Amino acid sequence: MAHLRSRRRLALAVPVVLSLTASLGFLPGAATAAPLTATAATSADGPVLSYVVNTKADHRTVASVKKAIAKAGGTVVIAYEKIGVIVVHSANPVFGEQIRAARGVQSAGATRTAPLTAAGTTEEGAAQMLSAADAAELSQSAAAGAEPLEADQWDLRAIGADKAAKINPGSRNVTVAVIDTGVDDTHPDLAPNFSASQSANCVGGKPDTTYGAWRPVDADHYHGTHVAGEIAAARNDIGVAGVAPGVKVAGITVAEPDAGQLFFPESVVCAFVFAADHGVEITNNSYYVDPWLYNCLDDPDQRAIVDAVNRAQLYAQKKGTLSVAAAGNSNHDLDSDAIVDESSPDDSTPVPRTIDPHECFDIPTQLPGVVTVSSTGVNSTKSYFSTYGYGVIDVAAPGGDRYQIPDTPSQNGRILSTMPNNQYGFLQGTSMASPHAAAVAALLKSKYPKATPAQLQALLKAQADNPGCPTEPYDGNGDGVVDATCVGGKRLNGFYGAGIINALKAVK
Repeated sequence: MAHLRSRRRLALAVPVVLSLTASLGFLPGAATAAPLTATAATSADGPVLSYVVNTKADHRTVASVKKAIAKAGGTVVIAYEKIGVIVVHSANPVFGEQIRAARGVQSAGATRTAPLTAAGTTEEGAAQMLSAADAAELSQSAAAGAEPLEADQWDLRAIGADKAAKINPGSRNVTVAVIDTGVDDTHPDLAPNFSASQSANCVGGKPDTTYGAWRPVDADHYHGTHVAGEIAAARNDIGVAGVAPGVKVAGITVAEPDAGQLFFPESVVCAFVFAADHGVEITNNSYYVDPWLYNCLDDPDQRAIVDAVNRAQLYAQKKGTLSVAAAGNSNHDLDSDAIVDESSPDDSTPVPRTIDPHECFDIPTQLPGVVTVSSTGVNSTKSYFSTYGYGVIDVAAPGGDRYQIPDTPSQNGRILSTMPNNQYGFLQGTSMASPHAAAVAALLKSKYPKATPAQLQALLKAQADNPGCPTEPYDGNGDGVVDATCVGGKRLNGFYGAGIINALKAVK
């Protein structure tokens, strides 16, 4: 969203129709047809697309479905047998239709609308880099006991993170995995807390744990590095500080560099499973799964995407991983009756459509058990871009707002954090809010090491400060037009959920 590909869009909460079963029990009409015949899979004259095929999570069924995939002209990339998700490539233009008719297949669909070699588009604005001269000036005037650039980190003070670090900076037994564009672990603010053994590159759906595979391919893939710094930049007298400077941070790359830094479903499935299997306590998800901003269950492809990603994140929950996600940067009301989505599909030609946010979901943020985070600025009011919705937003956190100007040296309302190649820069978005919440969750996990994901989410809400809905009509950009309507009270409302997270309360 605020940044590159990442929560450029974001959001979604979990309506009651979402089931907590690994097979997505809310999906009606699972296929029970007879197996494919050998003659059904002769066509292979279309572009190569990627698919997810979802089935019962047992070896016999998965093996049977693999045979059906081959008959339909598909090639298995990887099978996550423990959750019943199979990643497939196929040039058969009717592969999806054919494999959905196979015995044992519960849902299946294409994970993109463009061929695997096609490039997508990005939507985030460019980062505002902190110049060397400004950094030097900030460093010279840094307060005693603070990091050199901390004077510009209004967000830390807004949630008491500067004071919290003196009480409990977080445990090294807790790891937050940044599922994103990659993390530059060579950055001096990140290197002390980076966990290489819990990092990987999941682009394409299959984990690559080669040393350094998690790093961004170039400086333009800065989003994940910025997010990582917000969470766990070390207090080491260099640069900036993270909200939880004592915890570990890992990087799991899912943004496809040759496709406009898009986050496709198969890569995200891989990331959730990898994080769970490598002992990650918390994942941060500052993105929405491409190519659809909202996935509607009446579309077989989008339905399969929801099914696959939900199975993976539910698997992570069962293994003890709490997932935190950005709500989105579209200023959409996710509790409304209708939303106009003008950006989907974003890997080819978008076609405007009106959707019901109670039936079409932004994932992973709207999946069951995932913490959905909205964004606030320095005034502790909703950021002008932040998506919202009563019963959808769980908590709010600082994500920046260029219209809310702080009394800091740079007077920049965005969030300052780490960037690749030992740099620092400002970004805004719910992509920045989510890591603040993930970091506070990490502080809570440090204090309560036996807490389950559900308990951690409850603790995160309990320590939040809720300002309540604004008393005046909300005009986030100051143009005289009401931009959003807040519903609810001081206990729960559509702008802030249970409230704005508080790091100091979390450690006390």
